[in-house]
Amino acid sequence: MYGGGTIFESKGYRDLSQEDPEKLEAFQARIDRGEKIEPTDWMPEMYRKQLIRMIEQHAHSEIIGALPEGTWITRAPGFRRKLAQMAKVQDEVGHAQLLYSAAETLGKSREEMINDLINGKSKYSNIFNYPAFTWADSNVISWLVDAGAIVNQMANAKGSYGPYCRALDRICAEESFHLKYGHDAVVHLATGSPVQRKMLQEALNRWWPPLMHFFGPSDKISVHTEQLMRWKVKMATNDDIRQQFLDMYVPKIWELGLTLPDPNLKKNPETGLWEMTEPDWEEFKRVINGDGPCNKERLAVRKAAEEKGAWVRRALLSPKAQYVQPLA
Repeated sequence: MYGGGTIFESKGYRDLSQEDPEKLEAFQARIDRGEKIEPTDWMPEMYRKQLIRMIEQHAHSEIIGALPEGTWITRAPGFRRKLAQMAKVQDEVGHAQLLYSAAETLGKSREEMINDLINGKSKYSNIFNYPAFTWADSNVISWLVDAGAIVNQMANAKGSYGPYCRALDRICAEESFHLKYGHDAVVHLATGSPVQRKMLQEALNRWWPPLMHFFGPSDKISVHTEQLMRWKVKMATNDDIRQQFLDMYVPKIWELGLTLPDPNLKKNPETGLWEMTEPDWEEFKRVINGDGPCNKERLAVRKAAEEKGAWVRRALLSPKAQYVQPLA
């Protein structure tokens, strides 16, 4: 699960004016022809660094994103729901592994990425810093947060960097199952008792503002989108992805008789675009920079898991470690 909710920091690497112009021109020509860039190919340093930032933050978001849903595995109503929730969380962690592997092809080790996450240097999606108070919260995440992630990831799966695109192809296939699971759970609550409907509506009210942040800052704020789209690192702007999501899912939400906590949300019949209350971008920045409701808790869990698993990694990486044949 991942949207575009991160902040770009443009320091610490070469400007495009410092790159070889002939190589830069040939690189752009390959992208314009629709070719995939592979790890051993020449690439501008800005392209490499932007991809590392983007892919590792996606990986962090997958592994951190499993935490709010993971807390509901033992509390899910019924054995079937527990099994489904467990399988979903397992998939999200698996997605992180695929993405860390893709990012490693660009020259940054997994250890560096994990350390940067725990130390707060590397960011992850804003939306996973909010608590899942009820079973309905978990269902809203499974349906609408995963839906937003799919809209973004299906676009980027057509991008220019081969390892990332191939990882996204597999991730999107699995996320489509998550989406169906979440939709089924939401429909169950929406058509259930008054108590269930109330719980679902309250969860939707809580998650809607962070969900509008999930796709990233308004295009009016971004200064790098044009170059990233030229290189097909991004395949659509944040606002375009947000509009696609609204177009696909607002009608589905309304069909269930649910309301959305934005009195200004409506589709302009002339432009065909959704109009809405401008999201609170100051809150978005605070959460991204570590001052959200669950930032410290999420990183503390990740840090504890890393420390408790250190002995396993040491054992596996030890030169004395040998493969033990299973008993006959």
